[in-house]
Amino acid sequence: MKIRVQSIHFNADKKLLEFIQKKVDKLDLFFDQIIGGEVYLRLENVEDEANKITEIKLIVPGMTMFAKEQCKSFEEATDLAIESLRKQINKHKDKTRIKLSEHKAILNSDQMADY
Repeated sequence: MKIRVQSIHFNADKKLLEFIQKKVDKLDLFFDQIIGGEVYLRLENVEDEANKITEIKLIVPGMTMFAKEQCKSFEEATDLAIESLRKQINKHKDKTRIKLSEHKAILNSDQMADY
């Protein structure tokens, strides 16, 4: 999957970028129709230790999924955002299956009415 990573107010090192790519690629195991994505890494100017924000946007057919997490490290924030997106993907798949089964039931009832 093609993702674009943007780091705002700092330069992300190669190790962090590889970590993010590896984590986002795992979402393909749950849903193979992901078109692409964008990851934004930001440092907040707050006195709190949890000043690292990861925002992930995934583009799938028919909708866009988004997750934002703020933690002490970008790795932790990325893990939490990926988990949130995984839940969104499963919910989207369940809705799609329900719509498809309802559509099939309507088609079957129409075919039975023709006899």
